[in-house]
Amino acid sequence: MEKIEINVDVITGKVSQTSRPFTAEELATAQAIDAQQAQAKQAAKDAKASALAKLTALGLTQAEVIALLG
Repeated sequence: MEKIEINVDVITGKVSQTSRPFTAEELATAQAIDAQQAQAKQAAKDAKASALAKLTALGLTQAEVIALLG
């Protein structure tokens, strides 16, 4: 993975771009963020499945559950 930096000189308007490999710390941070996002997505899926099961157990129809959960 590479980190791309875009620099703009506000006086001249000159735009330059540089790229370099991620440092170990930057890579670890990016991987941690990816893992947190994956956990959050899974938690949302699990919560929706749990809500679906509970609402169905209460006797709601599939159409009513879809209307509530989207």
